[in-house]
Amino acid sequence: MSPYKVNNRPWCHEDPSVTASLLWTDQVNTSIRILRWNGGSCIVQRDDIPCSRMGITAYIGYVDGPWPFSHPGTKTTPLQASAMVISLGYFLFDMGWCIYFQTEGLVMLAHHTISILGIILTLSIGESGIEACAVLYGSEITNPLLQARWFLRQTGRYESWLGDVVDVTFVLLFVFMRVVVGANMLYCELISPRPKFIIKCSGVAMYVLSWVFMVDITRFAVRKYRRWTVRGQAAKTKDKPIETNGPHAKTD
Repeated sequence: MSPYKVNNRPWCHEDPSVTASLLWTDQVNTSIRILRWNGGSCIVQRDDIPCSRMGITAYIGYVDGPWPFSHPGTKTTPLQASAMVISLGYFLFDMGWCIYFQTEGLVMLAHHTISILGIILTLSIGESGIEACAVLYGSEITNPLLQARWFLRQTGRYESWLGDVVDVTFVLLFVFMRVVVGANMLYCELISPRPKFIIKCSGVAMYVLSWVFMVDITRFAVRKYRRWTVRGQAAKTKDKPIETNGPHAKTD
């Protein structure tokens, strides 16, 4: 059997742990090289894989199947396992990155920890791969907007209408995918008899964590609204004609 294919599906290695290790090592080596050249480019490299995973998991959910809302707890397919292994390699690398550079807080570290344990669990039991891929897709769909926000900041265009569009789209998409769609996904998971109990517990943990993120998102939205209010008041003050005090000068 070829080491790059399993059941005629794209693969990296027969052992998922080997593939995850290879991906992690490659990401470290590549990022170290880029870090020596340009710190900003290293951030781009670090966030290339989440966008790629979003595309893979979208294909799994919408094309390859099965539909996660109607078939939770089904046997994991090789393509689903491939997506999870790639994600596992990324999360291991990003966890090390966040700890070493201290770029994230406890909430993000908790998110990565739950994601790593959940992926390992799903790969181990060989079931519920479609739910895991659906969660990965919902988690990464807002990532391009975060990258757009970063690029706007770097180019000095964040404080413009384009930055406002990116932020509003991010908040709305986050709320819709993490809270609305996430609640529907969790409900289907809990009422189905197929998924194992520990998988259902993992789903509950991820959904609770989404609400923790929602607290930060709400605070961000409030700050953004206040900045809009201040910006609007400043614009009105600028356009308002200046009134003079006292009588007008007399003319003969």
